[in-house]
Amino acid sequence: MNVRIGVEEEFHLLEVESGLLVPRADRVLRRLPSRGFTAELHQSTVESNSGVHTSLDSLYADLSRTRRRLDTAASSLGLAVVAAGTAPLAPAASGHPTADARYRHMVEEYRQVADEQLICGAQIHVDIPDRDTAVGVMCAISPWLPVLLALSASSPFWQGSDTGYASWRTMVWQRWPTAGPVGCYADAAQYDAAVDELVRAGIISDPGMIYWDVRPSAHLPTLELRICDACPRVETVVLIAGLFRALVTDARERRTAGALTCDGHHEWLRGATWRAARSGLEGTLVDPRTRREAPAARVVRKLLSRLRPALEAHGDWQTVSGLTRRALTEGSAARSIRRTAEEEDLLACVDMLIAETRGERRNSRPSAHGRRKPRGSVTGPAGASATSGTPEVISR
Repeated sequence: MNVRIGVEEEFHLLEVESGLLVPRADRVLRRLPSRGFTAELHQSTVESNSGVHTSLDSLYADLSRTRRRLDTAASSLGLAVVAAGTAPLAPAASGHPTADARYRHMVEEYRQVADEQLICGAQIHVDIPDRDTAVGVMCAISPWLPVLLALSASSPFWQGSDTGYASWRTMVWQRWPTAGPVGCYADAAQYDAAVDELVRAGIISDPGMIYWDVRPSAHLPTLELRICDACPRVETVVLIAGLFRALVTDARERRTAGALTCDGHHEWLRGATWRAARSGLEGTLVDPRTRREAPAARVVRKLLSRLRPALEAHGDWQTVSGLTRRALTEGSAARSIRRTAEEEDLLACVDMLIAETRGERRNSRPSAHGRRKPRGSVTGPAGASATSGTPEVISR
């Protein structure tokens, strides 16, 4: 099968010595090509847009290469980049909005919600043939999306304090009026009418401010996953991309066969999302089939088993099943961050996140002037060399 995928990743910009956010996105972006990199709401965030890929190996290679390029640009300014839902030491409302009319309006309209938007996510795009299909599939896959959130969870700290959550980014994100689980719609026309109603009501200024956990892209023929934290390790992004593509493929096939069903009741999903944000992989999740509490590992394995035919059709089974086993064995990024904080301190967490974002593993805390740089070539999750091309770019 040749269903294409692409990824948008958001990165925090940090001062190396202090681990604090710095508003230098414009300066970093001047050292990068305009194609593939862009600013976000706050100047402490940079977004990268991957190429469009059919294989997970080529996606891995692209993301790895992009991170190296971004790290080089930031390092030349004495900065570092971190892929995580929150930066462990970020103070509240320390953002500096990007000089853009749309962003200025968001800051003026939403005030502290926008001021504290110091969070980063990873968005996955999957090709979809038409918007009616996108809307039907969106409804069907929504019950499984909290599982993907749990796999991505990387934001246990906020303002230097342990929140008790695996993904505090989720709790910050859900303060926007259009964030959270999406409703069920009969077709694209009904969905678009609902979005238009929100714009006319003055709740949002444009369709790009639909921040539901999954949505048809406003300008691309894709279905877009938006529930996940940014992930320190590229392998986690690849795992989630493989699972999301398989979810979409499975739902499309069930829809074609007339076997796609939804009871229209997604009220429980907000609670399931809260549970995933609270627990990550280290506690329980809500099993979408039973809507009962179950160990996270069991729910993840159920999802993997359900998607095996779709994963095999894409040639992804070996890669995704291996990465899933690794994720369940090692635990979430949130667990690693919290363990590092307990054994050392929050600056050590920052060191670890910088290293993992670069594709390294931190074995011991380096000095501020002795941080390791990426070594040599990077190989993909199934052994692919990081050398593939990127003929097209996913972008907002």
